[in-house]
Amino acid sequence: MPSSWSRPPPCRNVRSIEPAPLVIDVVRVRTDLVTAPAFVTDRNGRRILDLTAADFELREDGRVVKIETFAMGTERVSLVFVLDASGSTRDVLKQQRETALALFARFRKGSEVAVIRFAETAELVAPFSSDSDNALKGFELPALTNQGTAIFDAVATAIRVFDGRRAGVAERRIIILISDGLDTRSITRPSAVLDETRVRGVSVYAIQIPLYTPRDGRLGPRPASKGFRDLAERSGGRFFMTSDAEFAFSANPPNDLSLVFQAIEEDLRGQFVLGYYPIRATEDGRFHSIGLKLVSKDKRKLRVHLLRDGYTFGVR
Repeated sequence: MPSSWSRPPPCRNVRSIEPAPLVIDVVRVRTDLVTAPAFVTDRNGRRILDLTAADFELREDGRVVKIETFAMGTERVSLVFVLDASGSTRDVLKQQRETALALFARFRKGSEVAVIRFAETAELVAPFSSDSDNALKGFELPALTNQGTAIFDAVATAIRVFDGRRAGVAERRIIILISDGLDTRSITRPSAVLDETRVRGVSVYAIQIPLYTPRDGRLGPRPASKGFRDLAERSGGRFFMTSDAEFAFSANPPNDLSLVFQAIEEDLRGQFVLGYYPIRATEDGRFHSIGLKLVSKDKRKLRVHLLRDGYTFGVR
């Protein structure tokens, strides 16, 4: 030890310092966000896209609510394919499965897809997942003969698949129904299914792959069951019919669905999604109406198409 080293003098009159109390900010995050999808058109039916949240007034049960979230275009979806496996559409679906899932791949990370197939009964063959390969297996439809078709029961089953899922901000709930449109077995009324889409905020895009029958000396598509087209157009979705009578007797009719899926994507991209927190803080199980209008003076001649006119508190 060097001789120049010396022990330091003891410290005197030094008070111990108590640590400052830890302050924790409690952040409460509400999970009851209600989303209201809509699109806006001019008098010629053309979609208007250059709008902001300030252009809109949103109401619940007639009372103005604050717009908490606003998004242009659908970026995130929870999507259920509902596939008719009763025979007439089976081959088309197998041929078009990659095209169908290419639509899902265009949406943002966090989107999920499920698959239900049906004939007389509906079966969830691919639960919600972000893995499109898992959904791809659901398009492998077994060969069925002499099977009835329960379209509206199947859509009701698809709607229930959404139960228990908490939709993310600006997420859309979408059903893509592909069928010949002929329902022979459902016990669920179309109006009841439509009511369920409304309160749960589910939009149905219906694609009819038609069957043809002679009418007035020429072939024409067999009309879909009553309520099939309404289910799409009144739930905020769209209705499409594929093929043409010219190919009715063709062994390989050109049922290319790529243009249909492109139209669905463009329809979703051209929508606004507004979100708000409900006025009531507790779930009451009642239906609450949603209203939306434009308040900017230069925008009032435009038309607002609200795709969800209400919700049942406790089912979002």
